[in-house]
Amino acid sequence: MSLFTQRLVGGLLILFLAAALGFVGLAWQIVSYGNASVDSHADAALVLGAAAWGNKPSPVYRERINEAIALYKAGRVRYLVFTGGTPEPGYPAEGEVGRKFAIEHGVPAALVLFETSSRTTWQNLVNARELLVPVGIRTVLLVSDPLHMRRAMAMASRLGLDAAPAPTSSSRFQSLASRGEFLWRETWLYIDYLLLGRPL
Repeated sequence: MSLFTQRLVGGLLILFLAAALGFVGLAWQIVSYGNASVDSHADAALVLGAAAWGNKPSPVYRERINEAIALYKAGRVRYLVFTGGTPEPGYPAEGEVGRKFAIEHGVPAALVLFETSSRTTWQNLVNARELLVPVGIRTVLLVSDPLHMRRAMAMASRLGLDAAPAPTSSSRFQSLASRGEFLWRETWLYIDYLLLGRPL
């Protein structure tokens, strides 16, 4: 092996190790951010959408809705804002399913806002922002799974939302495998957002 080849291989190895360490560091930041304790108050809890199973929230979405309801009942927010569209025409929208669930669990209908057309985190936030001003909502607690929180908060800041993180205290991602898969996906999506600014 020539000296040039040795240096090339060595340089590539250093780059690979640096990229790997950067990935691990970013993943650790995502985990740490999502696990940080918060005790904030705001005008509303803004719930990021997740799948709905017919007229019922999926287990993941249900935990987010329950977190928002708990924030309301604890007096930490006045309004609840639900987001999320539908995967196909005629199928219940996530935002509507969230609204219905919250009302059934004691939140007055007049205090529940929702939108039904967004399909990504970015769209969740953009559409929700349009609901806030007419009713005087200036601050929000952003509700989602802990591992989703870092990327979502970065997007909220970019959109000018006065938001504080409110990660769910419980999650359906309990097993090491499911948490690892979620963390892997979120880390790549966060890198994509930081480097390319793609709003997914």
